[in-house]
Amino acid sequence: MPLDLALVMPVYNEEACIVRVVESWRAVLSHLGMDFRMIVLNDGSSDGTQDALAAFAGDERIEVINKENSGHGPTILMGYYRAVELADWVFQCDSDDEMKAEHFPDLWEKRETYDALFGVREGRRQNLARKFISVCSRLTVGLLFGKGVTDVNTPYRLIRANLLKQILAYIPYDTFAPNVVISGTLAKAGVRIYEQPVPHELRKTGSVSILRWKLWRGAVKSFWQTLYCRPAIRAAGSEADHRT
Repeated sequence: MPLDLALVMPVYNEEACIVRVVESWRAVLSHLGMDFRMIVLNDGSSDGTQDALAAFAGDERIEVINKENSGHGPTILMGYYRAVELADWVFQCDSDDEMKAEHFPDLWEKRETYDALFGVREGRRQNLARKFISVCSRLTVGLLFGKGVTDVNTPYRLIRANLLKQILAYIPYDTFAPNVVISGTLAKAGVRIYEQPVPHELRKTGSVSILRWKLWRGAVKSFWQTLYCRPAIRAAGSEADHRT
């Protein structure tokens, strides 16, 4: 019997906060009384993240995967591939504690009425470059797929596993920003989408994995991948799928 929820959390150089972040999510999910698995993917961290995550070795609800560095997007996809085989719902969040676990129950309690629920980053402060790229991502998704998701790359998203699995079949493993493609696909399919503001706090620890010129190079790569990767899913069949 599938789990209620599989949580996907990519991690990169978060030694200072990762134990606290994982513990906070474990506490919130446990309080909700669900059957869950946390899939924590250490993307080749160069600090003490791997040693810190060893603290969860005895908890079967927390699956730690230590892997070679491949980037944020491919790491998310690796987690998604695993998650859709485990649970009815898949939730993705980042490990930097910028969007906290305490706001998750507000999404979870509304899930039966929707197919995808997004936490829109409220109060997010970005430098000019990141703000420009965010706007471009939103416009690209709007033009290619249609409107439906405000924060197209938000790392706070709850999606029915049967829908996500359909989308993953079309997304190359090296996609730079798979969440952008997923958001667009869901919007175009006309599935039931819910958006809720979630407070966004500045990073206090860890390392940003994409800096300066790499950010711009990644943005260009994301644009072309989004342009050519446009999955189609069966929105009309989702009600039947919900019962399977």
